[in-house]
Amino acid sequence: MKLILFLLWFCVCSFSGTSQNIDSLYAVAKQTKNDSIKLRLYNKVGFGYIFNDPEKAKKVLVEGLRLAKDSNLDFSLTELTNTYGIYFHIKGESDSARYYFENAHKLSRDFEYKDLEAKCINNLGMFNWQTSDFEKALGYFFQSLKMNEALDDEQSTSYALNNIGLIYQEMNLNEKALEYHKKSLLIREKYDLKNDQIASLNNIGINQKQLGRIEEAITTYKKGIDLAKAQNNLSEYYKLLFNLANTYNLSGNLKLALETYLKCLDKPDDYDAEEQFQLHAYNSIASVYNEMDQPKLALTYTAKGFELLKKYPEAELQTAVLYLTTAESYYMLNDFKNARLNKEKFIILKDSIFSEANAKAMADLEVTYETEKKEREILIQRAELAENRLTIQQRNYQIFGLIGLALILVVMGYLLYKQQELKTNQLQKESALKDALLKIETQSRLQEQRLRISRDLHDNIGAQLTFIISSIDNLKYGFDISDQKLTRKLESISTFTSSTIYELRDTIWAMNKTEISIEDLQARISNFIEKADLASDGVDFSFRSNASEIGDLKFSSVEGMNIYRIIQESINNALKYSEATKIAVNFSTEGYLLVFDISDNGQGFDLSTVQRGNGIANMNKRAQDIGAHLDIASEEKKGTTITLRMNTTNDV
Repeated sequence: MKLILFLLWFCVCSFSGTSQNIDSLYAVAKQTKNDSIKLRLYNKVGFGYIFNDPEKAKKVLVEGLRLAKDSNLDFSLTELTNTYGIYFHIKGESDSARYYFENAHKLSRDFEYKDLEAKCINNLGMFNWQTSDFEKALGYFFQSLKMNEALDDEQSTSYALNNIGLIYQEMNLNEKALEYHKKSLLIREKYDLKNDQIASLNNIGINQKQLGRIEEAITTYKKGIDLAKAQNNLSEYYKLLFNLANTYNLSGNLKLALETYLKCLDKPDDYDAEEQFQLHAYNSIASVYNEMDQPKLALTYTAKGFELLKKYPEAELQTAVLYLTTAESYYMLNDFKNARLNKEKFIILKDSIFSEANAKAMADLEVTYETEKKEREILIQRAELAENRLTIQQRNYQIFGLIGLALILVVMGYLLYKQQELKTNQLQKESALKDALLKIETQSRLQEQRLRISRDLHDNIGAQLTFIISSIDNLKYGFDISDQKLTRKLESISTFTSSTIYELRDTIWAMNKTEISIEDLQARISNFIEKADLASDGVDFSFRSNASEIGDLKFSSVEGMNIYRIIQESINNALKYSEATKIAVNFSTEGYLLVFDISDNGQGFDLSTVQRGNGIANMNKRAQDIGAHLDIASEEKKGTTITLRMNTTNDV
């Protein structure tokens, strides 16, 4: 099971201590007269409370933000805004967390607080990592590392190193991940960052377990648990307990694993942070009970998991394995109907995490960073050599000037000044040229990598899918298959594989374009409709577009692909469920809005009573990802209209 980590955000000045110590510091802060010093203390107190008493954290941070605005203290406002984003993230409120992180980043740039900007960039990387945008997250982390190195802030580099290790951890490059986590731990031990050390020990234990070094992992987790207890860091304490239980389970010690899993549920009544994390604990406990041949007990814990899932429906994809564990319990109880239903639900939700090609593409970001660093070092060395030459020449001129008259000294001094100015200008131009060439080379590498991935997808996966279709056809026509059920199953596999090939081609089409014009999108939709028309008897398709009036509109490859997928899903749903005889697709404009309408004259449905499936959820998610708005209008016996509106200005 892929454990979804809930990170601690140590991106402000770390403050470690017990609740009593934090309370004492809060009392000191309230009595401090200097607003600037008071707000720095508020930030430390609020950060400390996040992991011990979230409600107190909110109270302190809100009070601090109000005072910072009233006092016009820009640094404190930026720092507290960043910490408030951490509070919302730990609470699991992603939209609010994103809002405050982006605000803090903007403030840090507007007021030119470089150290805070580096921390905000690191936070944005962590946010994108948790929303599964791994490539963007890794880019933020390397950017944060470079900024902290430039600021000579060794303590802060530990956060970027830790987070880079986490991305490699997601890619199952565990040796690489251990390398970065151990570098981070050494820095955190050097500066006595207790809470940060706990997070590093947790990550190191995870990778040791993945590498099969079970005893090392158990020792590391226990060390982290002891430190978390001493720091009263409940968030990391429960994560370490859960990971230790997983390790006991992996080693075959089911009894000790079960005892440790149950400890993960034994939380104080007033502790409600990371409640979603209990979904994984419920599933693990149920899985152990299944292994102990106690499926009824297992079902009581999966039921608790599904009940909690109602509160956090957005976590369904992350906890898809809960359905598989439930299916296993029902199979053991010979309830095959419920077993199959849960297994089918698991198959629908299960999503792949990383392909080898994508992992390599993101690892190339590290190569880019190392190349930039070496180039910068070379430029610095050249500048130092040039300065040394100028210094020697200047001293020689001074010796000669002492022999001459005062007039010669003035002339020589002037010549030296002009020559130094010329050298400085030359070095600046050379540095600018190097930066431009490096940027072009980086863009070229990224484009080559994109083309290489698309070729691999086409030549390898595409060819394999074609071979599957050919093999199925050979089975149907080469053998006398009298079993109609088997024949239908083979036809279903062939149809599914053909559909996958078309989707693969669509993906390659989008990958090979840095941008997609409205004409490109129109042509792609028109081609899809023609294929649907050929495959569907009794359905009349129409496609209208005023692309000529829209103008030279360009989309990014992500925007173009999401628009195409929404229209494709809408047509497929109409063909599958509506019994429509007419399906119309229309491109139009409403002021600054670009409007896509997909309508049918089918059976329709009652929006208030129908159970919405994954298809509609996926379309809504795609629309949100590109800043568009999706409307669904339907009436029984009168058909359905799906409308996608997208702003064509830069304010999307």
